[in-house]
Amino acid sequence: MRYSVSCTVSTYTFTMSILIDRPSWPAHGTLWSHLVSDSSLDELHAFAAEQDIPRRGFDLDHYDVPAARYDSLVAAGAEPVDFRGLVTRLRASGLRVPGKDRRSATR
Repeated sequence: MRYSVSCTVSTYTFTMSILIDRPSWPAHGTLWSHLVSDSSLDELHAFAAEQDIPRRGFDLDHYDVPAARYDSLVAAGAEPVDFRGLVTRLRASGLRVPGKDRRSATR
């Protein structure tokens, strides 16, 4: 079961999903994945809270999650995607925080 909601408005169907890329980002002695929503930050925070992901793992538009959590998050409904697919869908949603904005937000 995927963590997604579909709704039909007129003749269009929209699916909202929680997405996760493969663990491939090294830091702190492990590899990390990115967990995002392609529809809303509220949806992302709700999923993260349900899965006991600490809020400190949130980085403006995604959660960083350790490799040890990948399988359980997929089992809970996160949709596995490659990094390119994750970024493409995050940008299309309007939720992506560009690098230049990310730098100014951390100062």
